Order: sequence, then structure tokens, then C-alpha cells
Amino acid sequence: MKNITSSTYRVTDKIKLESIATHDDFDVSNKKLKKELKNVRVDLGEFQDTLYAHAKYSVLICIQGMDTAGKDSLIREVFKDFNARGVVVHSFKVPTDLELKHDYLWRHYIALPAKGKFGVFNRTHYENVLVTRVHPEYLLRENIPGIHAVADVDQKFWDKRFEQINNFERHIAENGTIIFKFFLHLSKEEQRHRLLRRLELKRKNWKFSPGDLEERLLWDNYQACYEEAINTTSKEHAPWYVIPADNKKAARVIVASLLLEELKKYIDIKEPELNSKIKANLENYKKQLESE
Repeated sequence: MKNITSSTYRVTDKIKLESIATHDDFDVSNKKLKKELKNVRVDLGEFQDTLYAHAKYSVLICIQGMDTAGKDSLIREVFKDFNARGVVVHSFKVPTDLELKHDYLWRHYIALPAKGKFGVFNRTHYENVLVTRVHPEYLLRENIPGIHAVADVDQKFWDKRFEQINNFERHIAENGTIIFKFFLHLSKEEQRHRLLRRLELKRKNWKFSPGDLEERLLWDNYQACYEEAINTTSKEHAPWYVIPADNKKAARVIVASLLLEELKKYIDIKEPELNSKIKANLENYKKQLESE
């Protein structure tokens, strides 16, 4: 299959989502895609071991997408060969009462990965410029000074929130967090098929909510909000990648391949050298064990 390069998917200029393809299968079979993913994730797992031993960087992977875009299954399949101690997944739901007593970035900040670890955000701090923008009434629960009604929320409010997100990401990047942001770009027609599948397959019924259909009616609103968020916050230190998501298996290969390509650029991430005294006595330690 053809090489997958980050430049194909990375957002470096203003984009229009409607002009970006939502499907790619690289003209290969699902079996070939599955094999390719297996090969790449083995290499990713080895990198994760080295990152853990090096312990000077962390990796934050942010995954966004419309309902049914394949976020959960992508996380399951891409990180399958990671050591469990080296990756932590956070799935952010509706803010709790405790979380609402803090600023909107607090719950994301305390969930950031420690040095040496991967952190995966399934839905992210971008929900605060996506869901709350489509449903500005949700903001009233945050008790923000100066915001007493939906009418108080204007473009300046969103511009400020984008600025805060950019500052947040710049801060953590400057302190050793390598940031990836993936938007799983799903077509409306493919979402329809996936929602129907949830209704038709009994084992998938639990995933369906009538609210999915209500949110689907707001598809264009969400696309516009995603587009502005991506264009405003794709930076050198925290880039967005738009991933065609109609083919789940291809999307997983793309994400895994981009991660491996970009992480390999950090040539300073190496396993630490042994203490010189220990290194000089390796043969003695070996003989001691062999003589038992």
C-alpha cells in the first residue's frame, strides 16, 4: 500500500471540511489494512517502552469526531500492543458538579499524562468550543462572570476561549508534552448507516440514544464549529490532522502511522545509559547469578 505521510493530513492552512474526503481504503483489502496496523502498532509499543524509560516527554493524543466516528474502536485497536502502565485513556463526559466548580480546562489539566506516558483523550477540551457552541445554554452551568444569559455569549467570548486553549497547549508543549489532535472526518451518510446498525444489531442497541438523532439534525452547525476550531488552533506545537473516517480500518492505520512517523523525529528519546559503575560490573553480576 502507498506510504502514509503526515503532510497529507496535517492542517497547516485554512481548510474547508466539505472539500476534504471522508473515505480512503488505499485500494487494498481489509485483511491488508489489518496486517499493516498490526505491524505499525508493534513499533509504537516499542517506542512507548523507550519513552517510559527516557521519562522526559509525555504524549497527549486528542481524538474528536461526530457520534459514530469510530473513536472508541480506534483507541482499542491502535493501542492494543502498549504496556498497560504506559498509556491512560480518559473519556470526558458531561462535566460533574465538582468539575463545574473549576474552570473548563481544569479536568483536562489534571488528566494530562505524566512524563514517560501516553495519554489519550476520547473527546477533549475542544468540547468546550464545540458542544457548548452548538448549545450555548450549557455555558450557564459554568457560572462564568459576566455570562448571565445566552445573549451574553458573543464571538469575542469564543475568540477568547480559542486563545485560552492555544495558551494551554503551548504551555504543556513547552514543558515536554508532545501533542497530536485527530479529527475523525465522517460523512453524514456513513453516520446514518452506523446509527441504523446500532438499531438493527441487538448487541449494538445499548450504544443508541434518541439524543443521537437530535444531534444529527445539527450536523451543519457542528461541521462549522469543527472547521473554525481546527483552523484557529492547529499550531506547529499542537497540530490537527483530519482523518478520513468512513473506513474504520483505514482510519486506524492512518492514525497509527502518523504517530509513529512523527514520534520517530524525536531522536533524543532513548533508553537511559546504565550507571558507569553498574555497567563496568555487568559480567560480575552475570557470573553471580549463573553460579547459584
